[in-house]
Amino acid sequence: MAQNDITPSPTNVSRFLADKTVGRLAKWLRILGYDTAYLPQLSPQGLIREGRRQERIILTRDARVVRQKNLPPCVFIRDDWFRDQLRQVVTSCRLDPLCFLFTRCSECNGLLADLSKDKVRDRVPAYVWDTQSEFRHCPSCHRLYWGATHKEHVIEELRRMRLYPESSKV
Repeated sequence: MAQNDITPSPTNVSRFLADKTVGRLAKWLRILGYDTAYLPQLSPQGLIREGRRQERIILTRDARVVRQKNLPPCVFIRDDWFRDQLRQVVTSCRLDPLCFLFTRCSECNGLLADLSKDKVRDRVPAYVWDTQSEFRHCPSCHRLYWGATHKEHVIEELRRMRLYPESSKV
């Protein structure tokens, strides 16, 4: 963690702002269900300004950011590998990796909503229609989600990172 210590609360525990150095981490935090804005175009000063304005915890590997004075809450990401990065954020911000799993769009950060099966018939492959019963969609970008193998792969990846207990059901 950078010089600012983060005490989890309902207003700061789940809101992050990721810069261009941690794009894959941003996607994984969204998979875990944490509100994670990803703004790769921002300069270090812009990132700080936006983090303060949106009251988000900044996530970066850019040392120029953490050297700034009056820095809002920030986590300086030490590792290159996204698995280690995710473990660092989950540990340092005391996140529950299972609490909000699969509740956000991994692409745009929107909250997912349930969608009845009959509304997706023309939007999914026949095999998916035949084998899946639960569907979710992102009202912002209209992306569709369903369990299938993607969910199993995510759970397996979280198990490899020791963020999903072996005893938990998929």
